Amino acid sequence: MTVEAGSAVVFMGTPSFSVPFLNALLKSGRRVAGVLTQPDKPRGRGQRLTIPPVKEFAIEHKLSIFQPGRLSDPSVIEQIKRIHPEYIVVVAYGKIVPAEILRIPEKGCINVHASLLPEYRGASPIQWAIIEGRTYTGVTTMVMAETLDTGDILLQEGIGINRSDTAGGLSIRLSEIGVALLVRTLDGLDRGELIPRPQDHAKATYAPLLKKEDGLIDWGAGSEEIFNKIRGFDPWPGAYTFYKGGRWGVWRAEVHEKRGSTHSPGEIIRAQPDGIVVATGDGALKITEIQAEGKRRMPVAEYLRGHKVERGVILGSGEGKKY
Repeated sequence: MTVEAGSAVVFMGTPSFSVPFLNALLKSGRRVAGVLTQPDKPRGRGQRLTIPPVKEFAIEHKLSIFQPGRLSDPSVIEQIKRIHPEYIVVVAYGKIVPAEILRIPEKGCINVHASLLPEYRGASPIQWAIIEGRTYTGVTTMVMAETLDTGDILLQEGIGINRSDTAGGLSIRLSEIGVALLVRTLDGLDRGELIPRPQDHAKATYAPLLKKEDGLIDWGAGSEEIFNKIRGFDPWPGAYTFYKGGRWGVWRAEVHEKRGSTHSPGEIIRAQPDGIVVATGDGALKITEIQAEGKRRMPVAEYLRGHKVERGVILGSGEGKKY
């Protein structure tokens, strides 16, 4: 990372969610003197080394890039100090920022978090808001503190969650709101108009990092709960189940029935072009978009043109069985 001295911003972010925020800083006329992002990582079946979206954007705009393995490395801290940044802006960087870095910027480390704090502190706030069936969420800007997502709040803006929202789609909408909120926050701080207010820690809830295995559908749960998880796990880790030993990705579904069922949880009740109806713990769910192992996502109508789906088979984590 080439060091540029003087009034400047250092940006820290990694995934595609972060890119619009970095772009907004440039468009607002602020000088981004350095971009910190996670190291390149091997991905996919071929384990091809892939660069983070923020790095890709920074390369395109000829920004100075640094990808430290450890933020606590003294050389990393020294490089940031030499920039003398007014602000460090952190948006989904992916690692805890140590106290030594939090103390560097003249006007503070500003974080954009995709929830209405103190709700959904943690790594996956967008996903958990959907998984837990919330109808409202938002974006918060805050002054970062040493403990995760506990800093004083600067600005907040809310947004409704639609039943058609997935985590991916909601992420885009929150990003659009958050970008404007970040610019307003920095402008307000520059003018001395924003007074940070402490969070009510007694009202804090948490959004832990999701794991790949979390996507396995428990058909014994209620229809609404499964429906929300399918939306919350899209695009990652993806909801899935097993049909006769083969894995099905389940990408779209709708609540078919919330009343009690005479069928066993996971039992295929019927399979027709409008959807595959599966019994749940309190009724039934209709799968409308599916992905067979090694294949692309497709509507159930298309899948059924080339595959037979048998009634009575129990979906689950094993081989499945037919009555």
